[in-house]
Amino acid sequence: MQQQPTLALKQITIAANPRTYFDAAEMEELTASVREKGVIQPVIVRTLADGGFALVAGGRRYRAAMTAHGEDYEIPVVVKEIDEVEAKQLAIIENIQRADMSPAEEAIAAAEQVGLCKGDRDEVARIFGWSRATLDKRLALMNCSAAVLEALNTRQILLGHAELLAALPKETQDKLLPVIIQEGKPVAELKKKIEQVACSLSAAIFDKTDCASCPHNSSTQGEMFGESIATGNCTNRPCFNEKTEKQLEAVATGLRDDFPVVRIVRAGDNHTRIQLAVEGAKGVGEEQAKACHACQNYGAAVSGLPDSVGKVYKGQCFDTVCNMKMVAKRLQAEKAAVAPKPEAKVDGTGTAKAAAKASGTAPSTTSNPPATVVAESDRIKTYRVALWRKALRREVGQNAALAQRYLVSIALAGQARCVDDSTMKGIWEKLTEEKIAVSDVAKAATSVAAADDDKLALAVTGVTVAAIQGLDVHHLTSLCRHHQLDLNQHWKLCKEFLELITKSEMMVVADELGIRAALGDEFKKVFSKSKAEVIDALLNVKGFDYTGKIPKVLKY
Repeated sequence: MQQQPTLALKQITIAANPRTYFDAAEMEELTASVREKGVIQPVIVRTLADGGFALVAGGRRYRAAMTAHGEDYEIPVVVKEIDEVEAKQLAIIENIQRADMSPAEEAIAAAEQVGLCKGDRDEVARIFGWSRATLDKRLALMNCSAAVLEALNTRQILLGHAELLAALPKETQDKLLPVIIQEGKPVAELKKKIEQVACSLSAAIFDKTDCASCPHNSSTQGEMFGESIATGNCTNRPCFNEKTEKQLEAVATGLRDDFPVVRIVRAGDNHTRIQLAVEGAKGVGEEQAKACHACQNYGAAVSGLPDSVGKVYKGQCFDTVCNMKMVAKRLQAEKAAVAPKPEAKVDGTGTAKAAAKASGTAPSTTSNPPATVVAESDRIKTYRVALWRKALRREVGQNAALAQRYLVSIALAGQARCVDDSTMKGIWEKLTEEKIAVSDVAKAATSVAAADDDKLALAVTGVTVAAIQGLDVHHLTSLCRHHQLDLNQHWKLCKEFLELITKSEMMVVADELGIRAALGDEFKKVFSKSKAEVIDALLNVKGFDYTGKIPKVLKY
């Protein structure tokens, strides 16, 4: 029988734990058990790049063992070869399945999992085995103040109290909490009073002109809490919420020209976004930050939270997993850059490169920066495919012999059915001024029989052009490569293309094509203007040669 592996507690690093509250009595009981019998059920750890170990699951057992036996105690472990993201997910699920987690801890775990799932709440509910309603209620608790969450953890208030308080600004929550605890206010009474006074008109972000004479505008104070809640409230919550939502959407709409993604964030969305940073502990590096501006997960957040409703947070990354990996990659590269390099030995069995690999030294990333390109959105895909078709049709249409060869090639590849009917009919009508009805083969044959050889030759070229128009993207791309289509002859930076992308993506285009360098110190000034003004500036850079400048996203 294989012996259970163990590690000394001092060899294990404690990572962030979804469980934040440890009941003192329960911990004392567990510690006493560990002191007498030791730890029986192994904890889960993962290996680190430096050879150490990080705790993934089993925080209570670890703490009890440390208290009972000290850092030299050999605790049984299960070692998992997983990365930081997988470790977080495993820790969350392992803890959420335990029956003794408090609602506040469940909220924190759920919010982290929502971040790992890129905001997909339905997927998180499925993973946890919860209903969507239960998940949303737990996530709403993320708007509770620290004091309210602590009161919930220590059972001083009920879950219903916390759920009601979550709808209020944290400052107000902290004022109401002592009253609720001291006077033992029932949830039903708190609900009734909050519904009367929760919608503060002074904090409303919408136009309040009509509110002045509205019968639902109450300036009375809540008797229950005295000065705890400000006066001047809307007692018609549905109307207040509807106007707030419309204003939030209006703010978000005004940002969509600037960023690939704009989201209204709610309670529980804490871990679905992170401020993009260049340097520091959470920085991705300068080159990666430039690339991030074109990512479809980069953008702005509009707060729908009581404490900051309507506030805009720009430069947000909505793929926290990717961000975490990019930060780790940058830190690893910087660490490798300053690490002492082993002396390379070149002999019959190896090379300097092999010696570096054996030493564990990571290759430099300075010569291989991240690709700074515009993301392939549906609009860009549609635009570039149309560009490829138009350019290839133009070149093939000017060479009858080549058109014949391509037509035979298309037929041999089984793609003759791709001839675009409307394109072919349009070409024939221009050649003969005759319209051919659908399925009228006899009339088509008569029309073709009457055509001279020159028109027939042009028509064959037209069939090839129509086939190019109808080819699916896979075959079109293949033919473009064979033809070695030179897009430089058919495209240069234009308003039509720039209008398809956001200002954030325009920064990437400007960087890629060399316009950023050409603008110099004017670059930031240009991008502080409206989208229309930015487009005009990018298309009229004095002395800049636009010839031969094709963004990578448009290439086949």
